[in-house]
Amino acid sequence: MLKLLKTHIKKDFAFLNKSKLLVAISGGMDSVVLAHLCHQLHLNIALAHCNFNLRGGESDADEAFVLDLAKNLDLEVFIESFDTEAFAKNNKLSIQMAARELRYSWFDELAEQLGFDYILTAHHADDNLETFLINLSRGTGLEGLTGIPAINNKLVRPLLPFSREAIETYAKAKNLKWQEDSSNASTKYLRNKLRHDVIPVLKGVNLQWLKNFQNTLKHLKGTSDIVAESVDVFLNKAIENMDNNEVKFKISAFKKLAHPKPYLYETFKEFGFTQWDDILHLLDAQSGKQVFSKTHRLIKDRAHLLLSEINLGESGPITILEKDRKIETSFGILFFDEVDAITEKRNNIIYVDKDKLKIPLTIRKWEEGDVFYPLGMKGKKKLSKYFKDEKLSLLDKEKVWLLCSNNEIVWVINKRADNRFKVTENTKHIIKIEMQ
Repeated sequence: MLKLLKTHIKKDFAFLNKSKLLVAISGGMDSVVLAHLCHQLHLNIALAHCNFNLRGGESDADEAFVLDLAKNLDLEVFIESFDTEAFAKNNKLSIQMAARELRYSWFDELAEQLGFDYILTAHHADDNLETFLINLSRGTGLEGLTGIPAINNKLVRPLLPFSREAIETYAKAKNLKWQEDSSNASTKYLRNKLRHDVIPVLKGVNLQWLKNFQNTLKHLKGTSDIVAESVDVFLNKAIENMDNNEVKFKISAFKKLAHPKPYLYETFKEFGFTQWDDILHLLDAQSGKQVFSKTHRLIKDRAHLLLSEINLGESGPITILEKDRKIETSFGILFFDEVDAITEKRNNIIYVDKDKLKIPLTIRKWEEGDVFYPLGMKGKKKLSKYFKDEKLSLLDKEKVWLLCSNNEIVWVINKRADNRFKVTENTKHIIKIEMQ
């Protein structure tokens, strides 16, 4: 196995030979074999072990074992202890997900602080098969069937081509010691159930099952690359506009497709959406119809789909007192200065008659029924009609804030001032209001 791994690294991971590497080690057979192999290949490695404090004395025994292993191999070792149960409870995660988040967050922190180029984990071919079956059982797209990536940013998995059987054969041939995790014997977790009850049956049906599966993964990855290229070409046509706040997609681009649903899935899957029938129906829905994920929302707006993050910022109102000269908000900083004359005209600046203002002022979101008197026009206008004339999208309207005096609109911020507060020849005190 040592020769096979050396060849594999030379062919696909040559960069590891000149890198500073952190080996994630639990004390189990897989990670112990990885540490020994890397040591035998004279790679520049250190060990990192997480004590999740989930199995009492077993967890402490794993930590002690890793310390002894590092000493025997003359390697630097890093140990971190976590209160995993508390972290899981506070963040509303399963124990497994909490441990995963803690583990990789700490690895990244170590790599950043101590200059490790890559983090090696001991995932192997059987882990790949288990992950494939888990994703298949839960329902997934093509990306969930392409296996664990061999390289993912700083994470590198050099043992992916090797089976659990090959790793165990090497460990026993070298008389290596390792720690057994008693929780691995339990079938209450889906991964363990697949490992103990399902995969042995599959391998029994066909002795080449794992090898054939690895060939299938290669084909699926090739197909996935083709799909990604096709989606990129489509998105170049479908995306009309993109900025920090939203992405605007042409509905017509989706409706021209013979099968729009797969393209909708590939376009929006990374934003946490799962209601694919509802998203398909958005193409023909009335304007204003929305579909939500935990982090994003998709809105039908006339001829477009608008994608944006769910905004958890202020909903207002914000109070402004006489003494206030600077107000910080989630959408910018508002400055108030008394000046002698009007000197510049921009959308983010207005000048008002100070004596017409009633303090305190307020900043709030617009509401249905709001009316103002647009500067430069005669008479009043509903904000909803003003927005329509300005061709604001639903998302644009949601971002509108109003500066008000006694609930009268002074300024549709960054858009239009109100005629009632304008500076005239009778004005004695001028206030310059600027949004940055």
